[in-house]
Amino acid sequence: MDWFQAIVLGTIQGLGEFLPISSSAHLILAPWLFGWDDPGLTFDVALHFGTLIAVFLYFGKDWIKILKAGLGRPDKSFSGTYYPGNFLWLLVLATIPGALVGYLLEHQAETVFRNPLLIAITLSVVGFILFWADKRLRSRKNLQEISWGDAVIIGSAQALAIVPGVSRAGSTITTALFLGIDRVSAARFSFLLSTPIIFGATVLKLRSFLAAGVGLPEVVGIVTAALTGYLAIASLIKFVATVSYKIFFWYRLALAVMIVAVWSLR
Repeated sequence: MDWFQAIVLGTIQGLGEFLPISSSAHLILAPWLFGWDDPGLTFDVALHFGTLIAVFLYFGKDWIKILKAGLGRPDKSFSGTYYPGNFLWLLVLATIPGALVGYLLEHQAETVFRNPLLIAITLSVVGFILFWADKRLRSRKNLQEISWGDAVIIGSAQALAIVPGVSRAGSTITTALFLGIDRVSAARFSFLLSTPIIFGATVLKLRSFLAAGVGLPEVVGIVTAALTGYLAIASLIKFVATVSYKIFFWYRLALAVMIVAVWSLR
C-alpha cells in the first residue's frame, strides 16, 4: 500500500466512523471500486486506533466527568455538558449487545457480509429509516434524560452495525431519534457509545498489530483517521443542531445506486 491509498482509507475511516454513512461499507467498497488489494488486519487496527484518538481528543474531558460521576465523585464544575451518576453504566449496558454480536459474528462480518449488493441494500434502507426518523422528530429528551430502556434499545441497534452499510453511528442515532431524543443528544450519545467498542476492537488485535510491525502506511492511516474523525465529530454536532440528517439519506441512496450500476456493468 502506498501513502496515497493510506490517506484515502484513513479519511474514509475517520469520516465514516462518526458520520451515519458506514465506515465498514466504504472500506470494503474503495478497494472493490479502485482495484486495490485488501489492506489487511494491521492497517485495519491502525485505522481504528486513529478514530480512538479522535474520540478521546474531542470527548476526553467528558469521559473524565462520566467516570467521576459513575464512581460517585461527580465533577462540581458546571462547565460543559452535565452527566448524571448513572450515565457511565448506561454506556456499559448499551455496549454489551454490540460486543456480543461482534464476537459471535466476526467471521460472517469478514466474509458473507462484504457483498456489494448487500451493502447497497443496507445503505439505502437504513438511510431511509434515518430520514424518516429525523423528519418525524418529536424531541422530548436530552442527554441527561436517557433511560435504562433507551440504553438497551440503542445498544441493540448498535449491534446491527456488524453488517456493512448499516453504520454504527447511523443505527444508534436513528434509534435515539425514534426514542424522542433530540438530534444533538443523539449524536453525542452515539459518539460516546462508540468509545468502548473502538477501544475493545483495538485492544483485542493490538498484539497482532505490533507483531506485524508498523510502517509508513499505518502511521499515515492513524494520523489521517484521527484528524478526519475529530473533524467529523465536531462538524456533525454543529450541523445537526441547526439542520437535519436528510443529506446523509441522499448520499447513502446515491452511493447505493452507484454500487448497483458498477456491479451490473461488471
